[in-house]
Amino acid sequence: MIKIGCCGFPVNKKKYFENLLLVELQSIFYNIPTKIETVEKWRKEAPKKFEFSLKASQVITHEISSSTYKRMKNKFGNTKNYGHFKNTREVFEAWEKTKKVAKILKSKIVVFQCPPSFKESSKNIENIKNFFNSIESKNFTFAVELRSEWKEKTVEKICSELNLVHCIDPFKQKPVYGNLNYFRLHGKNGYNLKYNYIESDLKELLNFCDKGENYVLFNNLNMFSNALHFKSLLKNEKRS
Repeated sequence: MIKIGCCGFPVNKKKYFENLLLVELQSIFYNIPTKIETVEKWRKEAPKKFEFSLKASQVITHEISSSTYKRMKNKFGNTKNYGHFKNTREVFEAWEKTKKVAKILKSKIVVFQCPPSFKESSKNIENIKNFFNSIESKNFTFAVELRSEWKEKTVEKICSELNLVHCIDPFKQKPVYGNLNYFRLHGKNGYNLKYNYIESDLKELLNFCDKGENYVLFNNLNMFSNALHFKSLLKNEKRS
């Protein structure tokens, strides 16, 4: 099974809902809604079969020095305790808020996007193990995207121990562990958001997908048109 979507809504929701059945919600990474009614409205607006995956709050993964915090409206607690899965009240509070949104949206997958500063080290390994061993995992699949160089053996060991999906861009590396594939596509030749995937790229992408469950999320400037192109290609493949 291949599920196709975008990282965020690149077009108005009505048009998006008419064409795709999956989105990775980005907004709570920056700001978690303070009103439950807002989240309930998102779920109500979407078709019944529509799926929200969720990018977890940056407070869990990113330290306060990250430029992403320029978009955060309501900081809480001691900002020095933010990020890198630290064993702090602020990090676990951010998880509780993320979890609350995920449950309302009936999200199956929560994505933890780690910054390049989250490098392989004994402290970071300790943090990530403590975090995932401490939080509720029932009804959720957790996917972790590591944006710095980690040894494959280390990633495989952590993911297998904690039952995490290794989230990757398949044009850059192969997943080393997970009960499904979760692909985030950031453009080719590095993180190149201006890249426009052509048909030969999308055919290659199709080959990256296996017979199991595959989530394919486009995260480039042309994400919507590329997602529709891939959807069309997939439909034609099924017919042939």
